[in-house]
Amino acid sequence: MTDRPVGEPAARRVRPDAQRSLDALLTAASEVFVSDGVDAPVRRITARAGVGAGTLYRHFPQRSDLITAVFRREVDACAEAAPGISERYEPVEALGRWLGRFTQFIAAKRGLKAALHSGDPAYENLPAYFEQRFVPVLTELLDAAAASGAIRSDVVPYDLLRAVGDLVAPDDPEYTVRMTALLVDGLRWGAGSGPSAG
Repeated sequence: MTDRPVGEPAARRVRPDAQRSLDALLTAASEVFVSDGVDAPVRRITARAGVGAGTLYRHFPQRSDLITAVFRREVDACAEAAPGISERYEPVEALGRWLGRFTQFIAAKRGLKAALHSGDPAYENLPAYFEQRFVPVLTELLDAAAASGAIRSDVVPYDLLRAVGDLVAPDDPEYTVRMTALLVDGLRWGAGSGPSAG
């Protein structure tokens, strides 16, 4: 009967340290997955994070748990960058800059690609998470740019996400930047003449 009252204060005391360990693990795992793939030895991740294997397994009992957490964290970070970008730049520049941020996410995700397309049911909800987080963000950016008259108003957000994702060259970031800029320039064609115009 004393387990709960004794355990609860202890959990609150260690929460900041536990969060720091979790953040360190996710950052390290993300970096290692990019450089060495998702099958990299656990010791490489824990060494980079500065924690023991026990800490990793306490948070992520299965490798799929870690891969899922890394993917969701990267998706969230990319999506959450949009409001700050929108505050600092004019709509069409904000759109281009966020798409640039999105290409960085796609390039970094290549370490996760094999796992995400493995057919493992542990990952079956991740494509929906990707869409749920990114489509609303891109919709707002596109709507703002279209309202300013800078781009056409009939762009389908998910189609644009797919198009940008397809042009990313992880080993040639300069190519990716050029192609993304070209794609954004293409959105200017027909500006003011979409379905909502006139």
